[in-house]
Amino acid sequence: MHDVLMPLIIVVNYAIELFKLIVLASIVMSWLVAFNVLNTHNRVVYMVVDTLYRITEPALRPLRRIIPNTGAVDLSPIALFFILWLIQMYLPMLARGL
Repeated sequence: MHDVLMPLIIVVNYAIELFKLIVLASIVMSWLVAFNVLNTHNRVVYMVVDTLYRITEPALRPLRRIIPNTGAVDLSPIALFFILWLIQMYLPMLARGL
């Protein structure tokens, strides 16, 4: 059973890594827009920011409901990174247990 699940776990691990990079890109883009380095009136910038928002918001929205608002700093991406890290750590253990 371990030999069958290992490729699936590797693919899930790569998908989590890709999602973490997308969340990081979303954070950086939001900072660049907030500090007026990027202008969302530019259509390409708007499309990139909107796409990143649509990809990351379903994972961040539930965390924003749980984590209290701290003002200017959004702690939900940090919590999401921690949760994704925990999932990556427990996936191989889950495969060994099956």
